[in-house]
Amino acid sequence: MHLSRQSLTWYMAVETSVSRMKKQHRCHWAKTDLSIAYHDSEWGVPLHDDRGLFEFLILEGAHAGLSWETILRKRGNYRHAFDNFDPKKVARYGEERIAKLLSNAGIIRNRLKINSAVQNARAFVAIQKEFGSFDKYIWQFVSGKPLKRKRAAPVLPHTADSDALSRDLLKRGFKFVGSTICYSFMQAVGMVNDHDPECFRYFEVNE
Repeated sequence: MHLSRQSLTWYMAVETSVSRMKKQHRCHWAKTDLSIAYHDSEWGVPLHDDRGLFEFLILEGAHAGLSWETILRKRGNYRHAFDNFDPKKVARYGEERIAKLLSNAGIIRNRLKINSAVQNARAFVAIQKEFGSFDKYIWQFVSGKPLKRKRAAPVLPHTADSDALSRDLLKRGFKFVGSTICYSFMQAVGMVNDHDPECFRYFEVNE
């Protein structure tokens, strides 16, 4: 195929851009195309949309004992299976819908995790009614502003903030919300900026 000079210049620019992007310093766990895309566009970005917050709450629960890469590969299936993570719809799921989910090979077919997703949806809706939104409720645990890990500080499995969040969620009837899961959730939705200080996203996510 013969390319014009203009087209050739464009293709070379795109290849250079992609090559530069791959060479940028990232957090060590972003290694595959899927995890790199997630790392570069979502992880650690402050999220205030209730539907998005509910999605991560359910995905983090499903993540327990598994790799995040596994969850990312199944994320589209989860969105389809759980009505695009509409908490009000999921809160109405009965035994028939749960049985259907248990037969869905596209998601993690763990009865405890699926039951917890439905229970968590009901608890999530209750918080929305009490606070006006889940966003208002959840961000109070970091005083409404993302926490940023300091240089040379280690990434912890949980913190005093995630401990407090876990205790309160459990008290409100949530399941699969131990402190480690809560901290992973906080990292994902930007309540905590745990990008490596050398990572190019460390400063970008809070700009």
